[in-house]
Amino acid sequence: MSILIKNIKEIVQAEDNPQRMVAGKAMSHINTVKNGWIFIVGNRIQDFGIMPVPDDILRQLDSGSSTIDASGKMVFPSFCDAHTHLVYAGSREIEYIDKIKGLSYEEIARRGGGILNSAKRLHDTGEEELVAQAMERLNEIMLFGTGAVEIKSGYGLNVKDEIKILRVIRILRSLSPVTIVPTFLGAHAVPAEYKGRQGEFVDMVISEMIPMVASEGLADYIDVFCDRGFFTIEETDRILAAGAKYGMRPKIHANELDYSGGIQVGVKHNALSVDHLEFTGDKEIECLLGTETMPTVLPGAAFFLEMVYAPVRKMINAGLPVAMASDFNPGSSPSGNMQFILSMACIKYRMLPEEAINAVTINGAYAMGLNEDYGSIARGKVANLFITKPIPNLSFMPYAYGSNKAGQIILNGKVVN
Repeated sequence: MSILIKNIKEIVQAEDNPQRMVAGKAMSHINTVKNGWIFIVGNRIQDFGIMPVPDDILRQLDSGSSTIDASGKMVFPSFCDAHTHLVYAGSREIEYIDKIKGLSYEEIARRGGGILNSAKRLHDTGEEELVAQAMERLNEIMLFGTGAVEIKSGYGLNVKDEIKILRVIRILRSLSPVTIVPTFLGAHAVPAEYKGRQGEFVDMVISEMIPMVASEGLADYIDVFCDRGFFTIEETDRILAAGAKYGMRPKIHANELDYSGGIQVGVKHNALSVDHLEFTGDKEIECLLGTETMPTVLPGAAFFLEMVYAPVRKMINAGLPVAMASDFNPGSSPSGNMQFILSMACIKYRMLPEEAINAVTINGAYAMGLNEDYGSIARGKVANLFITKPIPNLSFMPYAYGSNKAGQIILNGKVVN
């Protein structure tokens, strides 16, 4: 099975020598190929170049091959969404009204809303229904150009329900063409029954949840909500150390609500990414420089909760890489539309279109441990890409924030729409 895409107006993020990530000034550059072609064999990109298509490629076409004429259209690598809570039961629009009336995120949580509300709903919902709801969301984000997504647990808050979410994620991996990375987030919030006994809950996460998750091989990564009003640096340190014993590398929530020390504890444990980062100062930037940890910003949550925006320009100017992800969840970012995240990166964070595209492709792939196979158009990488509708240039992608610019979606070397 092979696919030839020809007459491509411009191939975006085309790499002869694939990069692990892009940082600092380099984020403002993206290599493109105008008037190009891409040849896909099986689930991999075999080659690409400038038109006309070489004879040796044409000779490989047979009755099982398909040819797509992309005249007037561009080709982008699929978006890599490195932070979501996509498996959840039902919506939380009532809290949205509370927020409009002036209640803060923390006030809503104290009233039994927020994460605790989602945990109760999930407890009352069976696996089959959770799979059905999540598949709808996966299909939606796929049509907006997402080809790889991280999905966290975290709405269980007890052993049984955390395992239930992770098993649902495992089922989704077998059903969806979207590449899914599972993350265990047992320490997302403190259950109501552990109020005043937070240390006991942390003990339970360490002694019961982590071993059971590891025994079934349900998660690649471990996460903790390390922030004011949630889990302390000391508690986070203990949980991450316990996860490391079972081979789960950290990807943690940090500094969304305050200068919590979450970034520092994440770097200490060689976190693959530290996420949110609204409260990031000089000390945090200095801590991140020269590390293997990807700063991952979640514009949807900051926008929806009307929070301060992470100092992305300062981070990039200091030489850091930045990834952008959707934080798709029912309470603080009820959208997984990465085209909108791309636009937010430019509008609210003053990123150039090239910087924003790097943030949602190659750097997002790195933040999931997928950069060797995803995040750019390169020979040997998995053929996860989309052909746009006719658009004038790559800057139009973030500019036209209200419309879906993705046309044909190709995942794992197959057209899926």
